[in-house]
Amino acid sequence: MTEFLAARREYQPRGPLTLVELENSGLVTGQAITMDDRVTALFPRTSGQSVLRLTRGTGTTLSRQTPLRVGCVFSGGQAPGGHNVVAGIFEGIRRVHRDSTLIGFVGGPSGILKNQNIEITPELMRAYRNTGGFDLLGTGRTKLESAEDFATCARVFAQHKLDAFVIIGGDDSNTNAAFLSEYLRKSGSNTCVTGVPKTIDSDLRGPWTETSFGFDTAVRVYSELIANIAKDALSGKKYYHFIRLMGRSASHITLEAALQTHPNVALISEEIARDGKSMREIVDDLARVIAARAAAGLNHGIVLVPEGLIEFVPEIRALIDDLNDVIATHKDYLDSLRGFTAQIEYLAGRLKRESAGTLAALPLDIQRQLIMDRDPHGNVALSRIETEKLLIELLAIRLGEMKSEGHYHGKFAWQTHFLGYEGRCAAPTNFDANYSWCLGLTAAALAAGGHTGYLATVHGLTNPVETWQAVGVPLVSMLTMERRKGKDKAVIRKTLVDLNGQAFQRLATLRDEWASRDDYRFTGPIQYFGPATLVDRVPLSLFSNNTCAVE
Repeated sequence: MTEFLAARREYQPRGPLTLVELENSGLVTGQAITMDDRVTALFPRTSGQSVLRLTRGTGTTLSRQTPLRVGCVFSGGQAPGGHNVVAGIFEGIRRVHRDSTLIGFVGGPSGILKNQNIEITPELMRAYRNTGGFDLLGTGRTKLESAEDFATCARVFAQHKLDAFVIIGGDDSNTNAAFLSEYLRKSGSNTCVTGVPKTIDSDLRGPWTETSFGFDTAVRVYSELIANIAKDALSGKKYYHFIRLMGRSASHITLEAALQTHPNVALISEEIARDGKSMREIVDDLARVIAARAAAGLNHGIVLVPEGLIEFVPEIRALIDDLNDVIATHKDYLDSLRGFTAQIEYLAGRLKRESAGTLAALPLDIQRQLIMDRDPHGNVALSRIETEKLLIELLAIRLGEMKSEGHYHGKFAWQTHFLGYEGRCAAPTNFDANYSWCLGLTAAALAAGGHTGYLATVHGLTNPVETWQAVGVPLVSMLTMERRKGKDKAVIRKTLVDLNGQAFQRLATLRDEWASRDDYRFTGPIQYFGPATLVDRVPLSLFSNNTCAVE
């Protein structure tokens, strides 16, 4: 126990009265949502549900005569605020009945299959409130997707007499929650399933939810580090710092960090894809910025690179799609081959000609990362692909060409950084502490109401916390058909940066000014104590990208 943790433990998360006094609130039916017919056919028992809104004065409250038994689990990567979600569930179910029980499954979804769990107590919850990490329960990336997995879940839930189960996870985890909910209804189980939107990538934002918890804290950590690096660049005036930022597909982290810190260049993957820019064109754009700054006597700078950039470059996107299909088809044989050389030779004869050419043109290190490193879902492990080093290698060649042509007269020296894990377990900001606690309370409300197949969401996040609105969104309404591992599957699709949104448009308006001079913005560290202007800040992109359309 440190002085910080002791003081932070005393912070009481805030929320609207509908959640703070949950026992006096009720859920009312809102709008119905149109769904893909192909998805509806897969979910006959949980399709057709309407949005639910938590209100006061409805005549029917969530207060119960019998206690609730609820289970919960962390699924996937860590995000600041997870412990406050658990605190919200715990306090919420005890609000509707003081003898309610919360059981946490340990080690992620595998903890359900192994029936490894602990009971959450007031003393245990007090020790973890407002802290980062998922160490209360641990987490994992086991996917619940087979009939055997679902049957095991049903048996475990029945053994513990669970009224409801809450999955705290990202798009894949909440996709699994939708399938689990449907299975339990089909099998006659009375356990309701609720999802909570978790991911620092914020790729669950969109027409259902405004952002996921953990995004604000993670980007604030990254922004402080970027600003520190920018101060170093200003002081030494000799390095270009290429900073790769976590975010597997969407560039929300890079966009928010750019608005916070004003780098010289911020690459946005979605823009690259929209404009169909090749890797050569991306490098040419960077080279022009570096040459123009050199002409002004500036041989230093900050370049932000989203983690998922490489798969948005058209020729590499085509390569990755081709690789995914070939590897899915020939996985067993590929796994039997020893070493990178044998695998690359085998794949070369099965890729499309254009894909094989693109792969051969990449540096060997990048080839190896594309072939050898896969995530648990069979996708390219983008966090291991050093895109910033690929850009630097190509830039060095291009700038050398420009120098020989007399178009560049500067000096190009560089440093590389990858900011990812540093932000995933930070102590949550006030925004994330409040937001995640409210999400947990919303999940408790859905459990108390006996509703299954819903995502707990909270809307109006740019407004005062006392006016936030708790909403349940049907998980099935979020599903769409997408090709995964060579097959069509119902999934929750990641929400990418809206290039027509005000947040990106602001970046587009200011980027030329940022490129030509040093206009770095120094955000400072996260503030937990002090005036509201410092401790109650909201993500900048949230103000201009509030696209939540659920009413």
